[in-house]
Amino acid sequence: MDLRTWILADHEAIGTRFATTVADHVPRDRWRERAGEGGSSIASLLYHMALHEDLAITTVVGAEPPLLERHRDDLGLQGAAPQAGVGETEDPTLTDRIDLDALAVYWRHVRNHTVSWLATADLATLDDVPPASDRVARLAGLGDDEVPWLHRMWTDRPVHFFVRWEALGHPQGHLGEMISLRSRLGLSPF
Repeated sequence: MDLRTWILADHEAIGTRFATTVADHVPRDRWRERAGEGGSSIASLLYHMALHEDLAITTVVGAEPPLLERHRDDLGLQGAAPQAGVGETEDPTLTDRIDLDALAVYWRHVRNHTVSWLATADLATLDDVPPASDRVARLAGLGDDEVPWLHRMWTDRPVHFFVRWEALGHPQGHLGEMISLRSRLGLSPF
């Protein structure tokens, strides 16, 4: 198996796993539910995952404004701060605003955009180091003042970091949270 095929297969597996282990078992009208204090809802986790992949692949690697800008109104996030949803902790007021059907569309759009880029990217550029801090500030409105931890985490990282972490590893971890949440909501198929 070549590298591109491997990356694309891992990326596709995340979408398939979300569909078959979460979306197929948790009705969309329950995506805002949380199980206990301190946890996040499926809606919050899905938005967070999509936003991180969008910022990493579209903005940092692709040097374009995030796809979120095309989806903001449909999501119900007009006027929301650019950093809303970037952090790990759920903001229930943000989650309550999100249109769940539009969220599913945004998630798919981000995933499809990543696949399109991966399918044609010159894999030799995986070692390139994009100006992440500049791009998230300039193209996404996320300055070092709003999310200093993100700037620290993404500065001086090669493209392969953004693929490995933000398109593959990060969503995989949050998908585990969603599966746990599904079970704690009493919706496990097992």
